[in-house]
Amino acid sequence: MFKSNIGDADQVIRLALAAMIIVLGLLLGHPLIALVAIVPIVTAFAGVCPLYSVLGLHT
Repeated sequence: MFKSNIGDADQVIRLALAAMIIVLGLLLGHPLIALVAIVPIVTAFAGVCPLYSVLGLHT
């Protein structure tokens, strides 16, 4: 399928960002904002970022 283009540090940053988005969404009382965190969580666990693939980036 896709070749991994996300490094370990990038995965940690994405998961930390996702956690902050979830907490912010819940603190603001808008749980739908927390759904935005799905994107960095999925890309971190999959090890593939479609945008990186398009731009030809590898971290």
